[in-house]
Amino acid sequence: MIDQDNMNYTRIAEAIAYIKDNFKEQPSLNEIAAAVNLSPFHFQRLFSDWAGVSPKKFMQYISIEHAKGLLKDQRLSLLDTAYETGLSGTSRLHDLFINIEGMTPGEFKKGGEALQVSYNFAQTPFGQVIVASTEKGVCHMAFEENAEQALTTLKQRFPCAIYHQSTDKFQQSALLIFQKDWQQLDKVKLHLHGTAFQLKVWDSLLKIPKGQLASYGDIATAIGNPKASRAVGTAIGSNPVAFLIPCHRVIQASGNLGGYMWGATRKSAIIGWEASQKAVL
Repeated sequence: MIDQDNMNYTRIAEAIAYIKDNFKEQPSLNEIAAAVNLSPFHFQRLFSDWAGVSPKKFMQYISIEHAKGLLKDQRLSLLDTAYETGLSGTSRLHDLFINIEGMTPGEFKKGGEALQVSYNFAQTPFGQVIVASTEKGVCHMAFEENAEQALTTLKQRFPCAIYHQSTDKFQQSALLIFQKDWQQLDKVKLHLHGTAFQLKVWDSLLKIPKGQLASYGDIATAIGNPKASRAVGTAIGSNPVAFLIPCHRVIQASGNLGGYMWGATRKSAIIGWEASQKAVL
């Protein structure tokens, strides 16, 4: 069984390397499968189990990351970017960005230009947070004691947005999570963008009850990809909204707490606090 798993892992690693090396040619499923000596049907199923996404979706992620790098060069047009990414034209590039980034390539190129972002700082039981929102909802929340560093990190996400230090109803609703359980609050509106896989993982995290824990494997199983624990871990590590999306409730299957973007000590404190809150209720 172990040998078979190793063989499958090797094939998936080869497939990922092949896609990274050849994405500009936008190879078909048949071509990728042939490169690792598998039938298209078997390869599709095996890749999805191990990587957490289909080969086509994975190639889209590789393509869009390349396109994002090109779009940062203001000298390149959208058409140039599309061709350099291996896409047939700007319409394909547009569809790719809308489906994965939730914005047009033109909007990405402008770095969030004209986007209005309100932000402020607040004290919580676990230290200071910066919380930011747009007209659609909360887009960012992070633990950070250094206000200057917190704002720098936020601006890196939307480099050309217009920032205002002010509090709005979205932020106020979000901060109530430190006082009440999520299920007891009116629905907190979030304004997030991420891959379809990331959004699926983040949505699954919202379903972990306060005071309870889940493993990375549990989350992978919950989203229908039981072998995608590694990919789940990566998606959890990309969580842009601390505490609201409770990535702190995910630990290793061994019982070890595992990593946490905002520090292992803080993760341990949050887990203990939530457990005590549950005991009181």
